[in-house]
Amino acid sequence: MQAYLLGIDIGTGSTKAVAVDLDGKSVGSSQHHYPVDSRQAGYSEQDPEIIFKAFVNCITDVVKAIGNSPIAISLSSAMHSVIPVDKNGNALAPMITWADSRSENVAERIRNSDQGPDIYKTSGTPIHAMTPLCKIIWIKENKPGLFAASYKFISIKEYIWHRLFNVFEVDYAIASATGLFDIIKLDWNTVACDLAGIIKDQLSAPVNTTYKRADFSTSIAGMLSIDASTQFVIGASDGCCANLGSYVTEPGVASLTIGTSGAVRITSKQPVYNYQSMIFNYLLNENTFVCGGAINNGGIVLDWLFKTFSGKNPLTHADYELLFEDIANIPAGSEGLIFLPYLYGERAPIWDTKSCGVFFNIKPQHTQSHFLRAGLEGICFALNNVIESVEKSSPIERIHISGGFISSPVWVQILADITQKQLITIQQDDASALGAIFLADEALGLNKLGKRPKMDNDVMASPNKSNKQVYTDRFSIFKKLYQDLKETMHWMHENNQ
Repeated sequence: MQAYLLGIDIGTGSTKAVAVDLDGKSVGSSQHHYPVDSRQAGYSEQDPEIIFKAFVNCITDVVKAIGNSPIAISLSSAMHSVIPVDKNGNALAPMITWADSRSENVAERIRNSDQGPDIYKTSGTPIHAMTPLCKIIWIKENKPGLFAASYKFISIKEYIWHRLFNVFEVDYAIASATGLFDIIKLDWNTVACDLAGIIKDQLSAPVNTTYKRADFSTSIAGMLSIDASTQFVIGASDGCCANLGSYVTEPGVASLTIGTSGAVRITSKQPVYNYQSMIFNYLLNENTFVCGGAINNGGIVLDWLFKTFSGKNPLTHADYELLFEDIANIPAGSEGLIFLPYLYGERAPIWDTKSCGVFFNIKPQHTQSHFLRAGLEGICFALNNVIESVEKSSPIERIHISGGFISSPVWVQILADITQKQLITIQQDDASALGAIFLADEALGLNKLGKRPKMDNDVMASPNKSNKQVYTDRFSIFKKLYQDLKETMHWMHENNQ
């Protein structure tokens, strides 16, 4: 029998399972995708039952392929989701994802209030439409019947955990991303709860990220094809798990992930506060914070750029290869073409749901390839804007990178040149699922995993010094351009233009 641990990352677009043996070797994986309903402006909703089925299918795929049950299953999950449920854990409405912006006016109201700074400092969570705090207030104000009928407000991980064990529990990491949690006292913040119009009993019981259970029913065991001895570890959020899975636990090191969105994170023994750029401070465990910022516009913008400019949908692997080859032939700085990538509004560090995408300084010499390279540069500028904010409190010497973008050498090199940082990739598996596995390793007292492996070719990209000045100049223009256009962006947004 194969002894292994299974990490499950419950993401926005898919759920992925990664199996690792006790020597740290990947021995299996599975991934199941699902849709997001964003047919109306500002909406981003999903059916939690579809996500639960993907979760089940990922586990059964791996268990059947390997031939036996894992020692433990540990969970990573996307943050900021909200599902109103009844007392039996049944969803009363679709899940609202992190990307839903309907509560943007609520967030703006709180940010501009006298309570705003205290809410941010106590919760460690940026005040933004993504947060459950703002979403619950929006439900209260816009759907009073649903609000009144809701027994609890939970995340997708809590929904799945309740399906497994029939209890409402939430890990510190997911709780610390709600805007409702006190990250120092490790309990729900009554001030934030009062603001949302709820009581603490309408939220799940908070537990540490190494908390485990095995008291699932025989029907659950049969559904998942697992043994009764299999342990479940509640795990953490995808961002916190990604820091673990990317071996980012020391000062001077950051993780950078680009998936649908993107994020820059460091690990710290204390919170890093900045109300202007609202650095987040999420709990990896009761003594450790994952601090940084997330952007909305990562791979989702790349997909839009490639499909729009190529006129192809879907694109084949060969199509992507050709487009990246064309991008590599365009000089750094795209001959003056600059792109603000805020197609879906933006989070850190500008926190502006009313922002939009912009191509600036278009000239006759600019071709499709210029627009595509400027697009990649714009995404990297947005991430560098987050890095700059974090470095005001904590210098960063090197960055461990993960996500689908690492398969593109030209994109990685652009990021290295813009950040002027050494970029390192440790492994190819999903960093969040691997981080969940490390938490299971700790929770079970195995202590066999989690140490950074020694590799001969750690460095994936070093900055090209000859491109430093052009990108320094372009980055300054990138930041100024947003400030110059902000008022117009807001007018266009408010007038549905």
